[in-house]
Amino acid sequence: MHLIFNTWLQVKITRALVSVFYKDNLEPIIHFLGKQGVEFVSTGGTQEFIEKLGYPVVPVEKLTNYPSIFGGRVKTLHPAVFGGILYRRENTGDLAQAKEYNIGPIDLVIVDLYPFEETVAKGGQEEDIIEKIDIGGISLIRGAAKNFNDVLIVSARTQYNELLELLQAKNGSTDLEDRKRFAAKAFDVTSHYDSAIFSYFNQQQHIPSFKSSIQQGKVLRYGENPHQQGVFYGKLDELFDQVNGKELSYNNLVDVDAAVNLVKEFDGETAFVIIKHTNACGVATGANVKAAYLKAFQADTISAFGGVLASNKKIDLAAAEELNKLFFEILIAPDYEPAALDLLKTKKNRIILKQKQALTATRQYKSLLNGVIEQDLDLKTDSKEDLKPVTKRIATAYEVEALLFASKICKHTKSNTIILAVDGQLLASGVGQTSRVDALKQAIEKAKAFGFNLKGAVMASDAFFPFPDCVEIAHGEGIEAVIQPGGSVKDQESIDFCDKHNMAMVFTGIRHFKH
Repeated sequence: MHLIFNTWLQVKITRALVSVFYKDNLEPIIHFLGKQGVEFVSTGGTQEFIEKLGYPVVPVEKLTNYPSIFGGRVKTLHPAVFGGILYRRENTGDLAQAKEYNIGPIDLVIVDLYPFEETVAKGGQEEDIIEKIDIGGISLIRGAAKNFNDVLIVSARTQYNELLELLQAKNGSTDLEDRKRFAAKAFDVTSHYDSAIFSYFNQQQHIPSFKSSIQQGKVLRYGENPHQQGVFYGKLDELFDQVNGKELSYNNLVDVDAAVNLVKEFDGETAFVIIKHTNACGVATGANVKAAYLKAFQADTISAFGGVLASNKKIDLAAAEELNKLFFEILIAPDYEPAALDLLKTKKNRIILKQKQALTATRQYKSLLNGVIEQDLDLKTDSKEDLKPVTKRIATAYEVEALLFASKICKHTKSNTIILAVDGQLLASGVGQTSRVDALKQAIEKAKAFGFNLKGAVMASDAFFPFPDCVEIAHGEGIEAVIQPGGSVKDQESIDFCDKHNMAMVFTGIRHFKH
């Protein structure tokens, strides 16, 4: 069998198979091909579309001598169609068989896929969803992409403009590099489509197989450090409108994620958070955005410099005037008063994001060793109903509110962590320490450095106390109430100390490690 890959000769398009669900922007392509004398092969609605534009069409049914059957499930699955796509033009055996069976070449395939993902997203019934699993279309795409040496495949409407520009530039011909590029795009389309179908079925089957497909990617200036390359995959513009500033960097995106996840914990309140390297250096609630910001800033006036800021309420001019005094990288809010935005935009590199919708993800994953680990997101927010008093003294209503506030911050802070707070204000945090005692000592030192008196404050821990040392140290600083998951074999020692010193402690039964 003789086979030569053609690496230089252009292929002149003489016959095109066109069968698409979406016909947006297809018309100029049909006109160009029609004026070039290209023969069209098509089906159903696309056939009617082409004929209305004034060009003759060979129906697929005429090519195959079979009608569309089984409710349209079988239309193009026939050697007369797939043979015209897959036979190798420079393979002597293929040429002989094509002649023997009267199979003509198809040089261009324009096919898209039934809107499976869109049907799922709209909450379609299972019967409708299953019918949107494309069979013929995806087979045509794969076949044409496989034979890129001879055939150009256009697999999505987003490729129409590029196709038209290519045809115009090369007078209706394509070269190998063109066809190979479009083939790669085709396999991107088909692999993404199959991943979406698998994910739909696996909601119930729970097959332990990891698949995630995101078709939009943006190359970043660099990764975590300048010597690393970075790319963001996703539709960031669905979440945010960027109304000012330079392009978001890798580290910016990591901190933005931390900020929006933390600030959403305070639904129903006016909250402000300041993030530095994914950890909160300021968090507060207040009567308005300005008040919340000033309380948050008070917790660490040094780390806030160059930080990522987020509010869950509209930024008004009063708040903007205070914010404008600080050098920060990013500000995120659901909206901005026009005067506030004008003021904030006076710094041209300052990134200002308008958040359009809440985060909806329920799973998270990351690369690890030679694979990937995946888990549920920690979507559990401790509530009053979760609190189990374990000491003789019961926390007051004020302390309960302060404990729950501290617990929300604790959940979003790198382990080991200790949070010191009063109701509506973070005082200090100890983050990412190798021991819980070190985290507490760090928090105490930081609180004192910024002028806070810890008498009457509360303490939150992301995990249990293995020894009573943390409550002993906390008591020595005037802290009077503690929230922790509980679960240590030595819980009773911590409880006994609290009882002896009139401290209140509650267990939640929920650990909030964050690594």
